[in-house]
Parts: sequence; C-alpha cells; structure tokens
Amino acid sequence: MEKKQGSSHQYGSLERTEWSGDEDDVVSMADSTITVDDIEGELVKIERIRDVLVRRESELRYMMDDIQLCKEITRLKKELHKLVSIPDNDKSNEDRQKEEELLQQIHKLVETRDFLVDDVEFERLREKEEDKEMADFLKTKFPKNMKKTGVPTRRSQQTSSPFTKTGLTLLKECCGFTCSIM
Repeated sequence: MEKKQGSSHQYGSLERTEWSGDEDDVVSMADSTITVDDIEGELVKIERIRDVLVRRESELRYMMDDIQLCKEITRLKKELHKLVSIPDNDKSNEDRQKEEELLQQIHKLVETRDFLVDDVEFERLREKEEDKEMADFLKTKFPKNMKKTGVPTRRSQQTSSPFTKTGLTLLKECCGFTCSIM
C-alpha cells in the first residue's frame, strides 16, 4: 500500500480533508476578489461606525443627566414657589430657612448643569477635531478608495440618521434658551 502525502484532518461538517500537496490549492477565508485595501477600508468604516455609536452613547448619557437635573430643578422651584407665595408676616423661621436652602440647592444644580453643557461643548469640539484628523488620514491612506468606497465622516452620517440634532442642541432646547425651567 502506498502512503498518502500529508495528513488527513476533519474540519466542520466535512468528513475528511486531505492535503494534496498542490500549492495552488491554498484555501483562504477571504473572497479571492477582495484586496487588502478593500479589507482595510471596511475595517476603517467599521471603526468609524463604532466611534459614532460611542459618541451617540455619550450624548445620550449627557442628555439623561440633563433631564434629571431639569426635573430636580423644576421640583425645587415648585417647592420654592409655594414658600414664596406665603406672606412675609406669616412665614416661620423654618419657612425662611427652607426657602434659603432651596435657593442654594437650585443654584448648585444650575451650576452643575452649566458644567454639563460646557462638557458637551468641549466634547463637540474634540469630536470635530477628531473628524478632521480622520478625514485627513483617510485621504492619505485611501486616496483612490475614497471615491470608490465613500468612507463616511461623522457629519455625513449624522445628517442621514434620524437623530439630526447634536447633544448640545438638545440640551439647549431642553433647559437652555427655549425651556421654561431656566
């Protein structure tokens, strides 16, 4: 009996895979029509999508924090309004003290919210700079693939998504320029 060249292996649902010794039979997981540049381009696209999702998660967290602050400020203002509506002659020392405490709490929450808005603005500027750096990198790395694959930047993706407003815009609308709370 003649020995077969190579060894016999079992992969997945195949019963046997035998090594034939031909170098032309190299099996690759990748489609043979895909180039390394195509794979790198896809990886860059996936990385950009991941970045957009991480940014959106961050924006949503800022928005949740802002909503909680606005609710608390509203609650405290209602409570303060009740105390302020009491005539000065009828106010007890406890009422005056509670009124002062409420004012301090509201002031502290407004300051916290101001820091939050500043953080959102800082993040927006940082993301804008990151987007510019990424666009420059992509132009140098994939000059021919930019037209072919159309590797998107964050801003072009944002306008096509159902969430067209940035976190800062939503924060300003909730408790900034148009909100009745502030």
